[in-house]
Amino acid sequence: MKGVTKLKYKKIPEATIRRLSRYSRSLEEMEGKGEKVVSSALLAKKCAVNAAQVRKDLAYFGEFGIRGVGYYVEDLLNNIKKILGSNKEWKMAVIGIGNLGAALLSYKDFLKQNYTIVAAFDIDPPRVIGRVSEKLGKPAEVIHINRIKEVARERKIDIGVIATPPSEAQSVANLLVEAGVRGILNFAPAQVTVPAGFVVKDVFFTTILDNLAYLLSTETGYSIDRK
Repeated sequence: MKGVTKLKYKKIPEATIRRLSRYSRSLEEMEGKGEKVVSSALLAKKCAVNAAQVRKDLAYFGEFGIRGVGYYVEDLLNNIKKILGSNKEWKMAVIGIGNLGAALLSYKDFLKQNYTIVAAFDIDPPRVIGRVSEKLGKPAEVIHINRIKEVARERKIDIGVIATPPSEAQSVANLLVEAGVRGILNFAPAQVTVPAGFVVKDVFFTTILDNLAYLLSTETGYSIDRK
């Protein structure tokens, strides 16, 4: 079984990357059950796509299957993790420890995917430490936001998670850029901009809900696009 090779295409569709994450989760479940081989049809069924889409997505990155056999679960999972970069540890910081920030700190599934929260920042640490400690079941360390640069260097932070009010999101993004944190996940309902070389992904709950409401309101309602 061949593995990841030089990309055939310079630009990979984001939808393909999202599906690769779904394939990875399904393969992890299969591996946990002791399953050794999977066909493109079975993997497609588990991930709510079609077999041709699975083969097309994987073909961007190399040759993985064996004709007449399928894919070896462990090998394919390892190759997809290499593609996604999820085979290494990613160190994260959460900025803004309100209800959402505190919930993210206690979210255990990050660890399963090699994402580790190594720092938490807020503009008023004493105000939030008690609440966060109660949620975590242990004393929490919340650092003042003015120490982001220093701590980011010391702890080698790769990803900053913005969970602040929208009015503070851009200033926090600026601090992360100055600290050399190249990846930003923005939960604040405000658009932020960063220079070239940095990447922002927005997670706007209301936008997702609007999309869901639209689909439920159309004549074809309930046929939700999961691609």
